[in-house]
This record gives sequence, structure tokens and C-alpha cells, in this order.
Amino acid sequence: MILRAALALLLCGGMCCPAAAEVRAADYDAYWLWAGVRARPDVAHARTLYLLVGEVGPGADGANRLKAQGAAQPGPHAAKLWLAFRVRSLDWTPEVRAGVLRKLALWRAQPGEVAGVQIDFDAATHGLARYASFLRDLRAALPRDCGLSVTGLMDWASQGAPEDLSALSGMVDEIIFQTYRGRATVENIDAYLARLGRLTIPYRLGLAEGAQWTAPNGLASAPHFHGYVVFLRNGAP
Repeated sequence: MILRAALALLLCGGMCCPAAAEVRAADYDAYWLWAGVRARPDVAHARTLYLLVGEVGPGADGANRLKAQGAAQPGPHAAKLWLAFRVRSLDWTPEVRAGVLRKLALWRAQPGEVAGVQIDFDAATHGLARYASFLRDLRAALPRDCGLSVTGLMDWASQGAPEDLSALSGMVDEIIFQTYRGRATVENIDAYLARLGRLTIPYRLGLAEGAQWTAPNGLASAPHFHGYVVFLRNGAP
């Protein structure tokens, strides 16, 4: 029994905790607010919101365009905002980039803080070098005081080449790793989390509202861990 417990601790990098609990929005203060999610008290009390404002992808003619999504109309806000763009293609035209900058300017003209732009793109681990190049160009186009955040797959930390991850560290201010698929936390999540220690980039963990989550021992004191972001959804407890 003792040997089995020691082996389990070793496999998860010494970060395991014994019990899981349901992710409740009220227990956190940072959220993703995507299109179609109804207004609720949690949002009103948020300290940080990652707010979907647009999507970049091919139109009917195959050309990539920026389409309004989620919170299409800028307005006053009490929470610190990151303007999130769901990206389906990295082949941006000058018009797409100009549209992103225009949305940023419109939101920054409203009362409240806009920390920067977040890119939500499912970059394959083997494609991180190309993604870093895209982010380098985008960063150069953004205002100097504008932050750049990206969502990340758990595979990045476990399978990504060190040089590719290092390239991202010079391009982005933070990565938010998605610990879930659909509405559930990914299996063997501790094995992924144990490998985050190799990162030198500030990161958060994205949790799915209503999913089961266990905070690993030692995570709170990890030098580059900056907290959680909860993906809100309708119908969650």
C-alpha cells in the first residue's frame, strides 16, 4: 500500500491532492464570457473578464474575415477586460488586423480598463513555431501598452519543443491552459500539470464550470502560476 501511494505521488510530480470538487463560478473572480451565455451575478462581480468580441475565419468565399461575436457593442465595464478573438486561421489580411485594432480602440474609449487582446487558437503542438511567428507580427501591430494573451492546449507543456515554448515567452504576456475538453476536466490532468514547471511564461489554468477539479499541491506557490479562469456556461450548477 505504501509503495502504491509513493508511486502515485511520483507519477503526478508530487502535486496530487486527494479530493475533487465541482467548479463553481462564485468561488473564482476571473471568467471567460462567450457568446450566448446569459447575464448573471457572477459576471457583475468579476475582477477579470475574457470577453469574446470577434471571430476570424473563412467566409462563404473562403476569404478570412473578422466577424462580430459575443459582446459586439463596446460599453463601460468595471472588470479588467481582455478582448478575446476566436481564431480559426492564422492567414490574416490587413483588413482583419485593422478590424482587430479598431475594436480594441473602441473598447478602450469606454470607461474601464482593457488589459489587452487574447487569441483563442487551437495551435497544434508541432505548429508552435509558426504560431510564434504569427504572434510576433500581431504583437508588433498592437499598441505598446496592450497585453497579449493566448489560450493553450495541455499538450504544449508536455510535448512542445523547449525552443518553441521559449519563442512564445517573448511574444505573449500569459498563456491560459485549457484543462478541459467539452464540459469535463481531461483525464490524467495531474500528469500534464506536473510538466508545467518547465515553463518560464506566466500562466493560468482554465476550468470548465461544473467540471470536477482538484488543485494540485504546490501549484499555488509555483512561480509562474497566476490563478484560474472559469469558462462560464448556461445551465451549470
